Amino acid sequence: MGAAGGGVLPAGQPIRMGLIGLGSMGRHHARVIREVEGMDLVAVADPHGDKHGVAGPLEVLPDVAALIAAGIDAAMVAVPTYLHEPVALALAEAGVHAMVEKPIAATVEEGRRVAAAFADAGLVGCVGYVERCNPALLAMRERIEAGELGEVYQLTTSRQGPFPARIADVGVVKDLATHDVDLTAWIAQAGYSTVSAQVTHRSGREHEDMVVATGRLANGIIVNHVVNWLSPVKIRQVVATGEKGAFIADMLSGDLTFVANGDVANDWDRVAVFRGVSEGDSIRYALAKREPLRVEQENFRDRLWGEPSEAVTMDEGVHTLTVVEAILESAATGTTIAL
Repeated sequence: MGAAGGGVLPAGQPIRMGLIGLGSMGRHHARVIREVEGMDLVAVADPHGDKHGVAGPLEVLPDVAALIAAGIDAAMVAVPTYLHEPVALALAEAGVHAMVEKPIAATVEEGRRVAAAFADAGLVGCVGYVERCNPALLAMRERIEAGELGEVYQLTTSRQGPFPARIADVGVVKDLATHDVDLTAWIAQAGYSTVSAQVTHRSGREHEDMVVATGRLANGIIVNHVVNWLSPVKIRQVVATGEKGAFIADMLSGDLTFVANGDVANDWDRVAVFRGVSEGDSIRYALAKREPLRVEQENFRDRLWGEPSEAVTMDEGVHTLTVVEAILESAATGTTIAL
């Protein structure tokens, strides 16, 4: 998926990186950018200061204009979602490549404007969907692509846990379910064709805090997402079921397990009459477990250098946001939404 064309930096040239937003995600990006070979963090900005103390020797600049004026090649945007569009458009206008934290923007219309601005300027624009860099999901996608599951029938995700104090401007759908929509389309290599959803409000906040969504992808795979931030049990799981068995990815541990369809005869009458598969052998794969956020920044670096890269494009970010808004529309109207 290598990028080429206007605006790509010379391969191997150190990238002068700027970072705007020094909050719960920005602080981690600051550390990782400093660790990635070929990236130099030269400027940071946050109007609210540096509450996590990650700026180090760098002056904390007040806004995106000051960040641009520092003379950067590319920027990481880690501001609240409602600020993604104005910050990203300012960077595009200034000729600065950017990776924007997910989702690409607060609405589909804003996301389309952001994607168009970077495309029209010939700039690299990416979206930070870090789950794509999870070792279990990388291995799952690779093995599915190699045919190890045969035809894929179903993808289900479960993303549940306590409320994250960092969230103020969106509900669970745009904050968390957006991950599952993105990684599902990426694993299946197909977009969504229909979606239906239910949400509920149980915590007294303005936005929804639980969602159950079902849908069908363009290639016929059926999907299901269970997402909330009101569970005392933290779960991050993706299950892909196909003709040869099932892959189970645990995103918390980074483990991938394969459970094969069994061919062992069962002489217990009540079970034997069932016309389906039985549980076969299980394999838990030994995977190299690299920090996903670091892999994500390396993907951005490689895209900037015009090298093969798995960085998430802004067009992909817009599709995910389109599905996310359809989930909210379905929940509000009680209808199935065709995309």
